[in-house]
Amino acid sequence: MEYRGHVENGKVVLDEPEALPDGTPVSVRPIGKPRKHAAGRRRARNISAGLAKLAGSVKDLPPDAARNLDHYLYGHPKR
Repeated sequence: MEYRGHVENGKVVLDEPEALPDGTPVSVRPIGKPRKHAAGRRRARNISAGLAKLAGSVKDLPPDAARNLDHYLYGHPKR
């Protein structure tokens, strides 16, 4: 018998969760090439490119804003 599922947050999730009782030994073989890794890299490049466009756009920040961001945002002690 064959069961189908997908990987979610690094764990294999069966399409029919009650198909096998807990503790049943299984063997997993991917069908085709994994897609998530390529999409994740593409998404990271898009985010990086978007953030790079914003670099230097905020004026009048304290000179230690990057180092003490938590202080300026949340009132934590300065480093």
